[in-house]
Amino acid sequence: MKLPRAFFARDTVTVARELLGQRLVRLEAGRRLSGIIIETEAYVGETDLACHARAGRTPRTTVMYGPPGCAYVYLNYGLHWMLNIVTERNGFPAAVLIRAIEPMEGVEVMRRRRGHVPDRQLTNGPGKLAQALHITGSLHGHDLCARGAVLFVERAGNAAPSAILARPRIGIHSVPEPWRSLAWNFRLSRE
Repeated sequence: MKLPRAFFARDTVTVARELLGQRLVRLEAGRRLSGIIIETEAYVGETDLACHARAGRTPRTTVMYGPPGCAYVYLNYGLHWMLNIVTERNGFPAAVLIRAIEPMEGVEVMRRRRGHVPDRQLTNGPGKLAQALHITGSLHGHDLCARGAVLFVERAGNAAPSAILARPRIGIHSVPEPWRSLAWNFRLSRE
């Protein structure tokens, strides 16, 4: 069952934690590519100096101010597409970055797209999963909750709180405290 808009229209940190264990699905050319979400990060509003919305509404961040459940897709360093899902209420800029998935369906397609890498490295980073699932800027603003969505999240099970590791967000070294140390990166422990 596809997650409804109400799931995303909540506190961003809560959504980031509760996305762990759910299934990210990409429909493409009659194929279903999917994986269990195993790592996320929360970015919350204009006061969060690690969030793109820290500069206010811009052409790039306008989607973050829109309805929850939409894709905020951007190109990082001109190289890698990154998938975020807008959260909270319409007009408040917040999103969850999908950092990693555990491949489930369409693994052969993911292998072709990612080249000669071990399976454990197919989708173990935000740019890698975007490449494997062919998530590009064409999906920026895509409504994951709409009927006919080609990118969405399905309910696949809730992660046990004891299986969730929380730590500071990754790659924000130039961001000042307290934002740099907020434990808003969530990873599903598979041990």
